[in-house]
Amino acid sequence: MTSEEIKTNVEKALEEIRPFLQNDGGDISLVAIENDKFVKVRLEGTCVGCSVNQMTLKSGVEMTIKKYAPQIEQVVNVD
Repeated sequence: MTSEEIKTNVEKALEEIRPFLQNDGGDISLVAIENDKFVKVRLEGTCVGCSVNQMTLKSGVEMTIKKYAPQIEQVVNVD
Protein backbone atom coordinates (compact mmCIF):
# COMPACT_ATOMS: atom_id res chain seq x y z
CA MET A 1 0.00 0.00 0.00
CA THR A 2 1.40 3.39 -0.97
CA SER A 3 1.62 6.37 1.37
CA GLU A 4 -1.19 8.02 -0.57
CA GLU A 5 -3.44 4.97 -0.14
CA ILE A 6 -2.67 4.88 3.57
CA LYS A 7 -3.60 8.56 3.88
CA THR A 8 -6.85 7.95 1.98
CA ASN A 9 -7.72 5.02 4.25
CA VAL A 10 -6.92 7.01 7.40
CA GLU A 11 -9.16 9.81 6.15
CA LYS A 12 -11.97 7.27 5.56
CA ALA A 13 -11.54 6.06 9.15
CA LEU A 14 -11.74 9.62 10.47
CA GLU A 15 -14.93 10.19 8.44
CA GLU A 16 -16.45 7.17 10.18
CA ILE A 17 -15.43 8.49 13.62
CA ARG A 18 -16.25 12.16 13.09
CA PRO A 19 -20.08 11.99 13.55
CA PHE A 20 -19.68 10.44 17.02
CA LEU A 21 -17.29 13.19 18.10
CA GLN A 22 -19.48 15.90 16.56
CA ASN A 23 -22.47 14.61 18.54
CA ASP A 24 -20.51 15.57 21.66
CA GLY A 25 -19.44 18.95 20.24
CA GLY A 26 -15.99 17.81 19.18
CA ASP A 27 -14.10 16.92 16.04
CA ILE A 28 -10.88 15.32 14.84
CA SER A 29 -8.40 16.19 12.12
CA LEU A 30 -5.43 14.40 10.60
CA VAL A 31 -2.16 16.19 11.32
CA ALA A 32 0.41 13.82 9.83
CA ILE A 33 1.32 10.26 8.99
CA GLU A 34 4.97 9.43 9.67
CA ASN A 35 6.80 6.48 8.10
CA ASP A 36 3.42 5.03 7.05
CA LYS A 37 3.11 3.72 10.64
CA PHE A 38 2.39 6.58 13.03
CA VAL A 39 -0.69 8.76 12.77
CA LYS A 40 -0.93 12.14 14.45
CA VAL A 41 -4.40 13.55 14.96
CA ARG A 42 -5.79 16.61 16.68
CA LEU A 43 -8.90 16.34 18.82
CA GLU A 44 -10.92 19.55 18.65
CA GLY A 45 -13.82 21.29 20.34
CA THR A 46 -15.13 19.66 23.50
CA CYS A 47 -12.76 16.72 22.92
CA VAL A 48 -9.83 18.92 23.98
CA GLY A 49 -8.93 18.39 27.61
CA CYS A 50 -11.71 15.85 28.04
CA SER A 51 -10.86 13.19 30.58
CA VAL A 52 -12.05 10.42 28.28
CA ASN A 53 -10.28 11.66 25.15
CA GLN A 54 -7.19 9.49 25.65
CA MET A 55 -9.42 6.47 26.10
CA THR A 56 -11.49 7.51 23.07
CA LEU A 57 -8.31 7.95 21.07
CA LYS A 58 -6.88 4.54 21.97
CA SER A 59 -10.02 2.46 21.73
CA GLY A 60 -12.22 4.04 19.10
CA VAL A 61 -9.95 6.10 16.89
CA GLU A 62 -6.91 3.81 16.78
CA MET A 63 -9.05 0.71 16.33
CA THR A 64 -11.00 2.27 13.45
CA ILE A 65 -7.86 3.56 11.73
CA LYS A 66 -6.23 0.11 12.00
CA LYS A 67 -9.35 -1.43 10.46
CA TYR A 68 -8.80 0.72 7.34
CA ALA A 69 -4.98 0.75 7.43
CA PRO A 70 -3.66 -2.29 9.35
CA GLN A 71 -0.02 -1.23 9.00
CA ILE A 72 -0.58 1.75 11.32
CA GLU A 73 1.14 1.01 14.62
CA GLN A 74 0.20 3.99 16.74
CA VAL A 75 -2.18 6.93 16.83
CA VAL A 76 -1.29 9.94 18.97
CA ASN A 77 -3.07 13.19 19.73
CA VAL A 78 -1.12 16.42 19.29
CA ASP A 79 -2.20 19.73 20.76
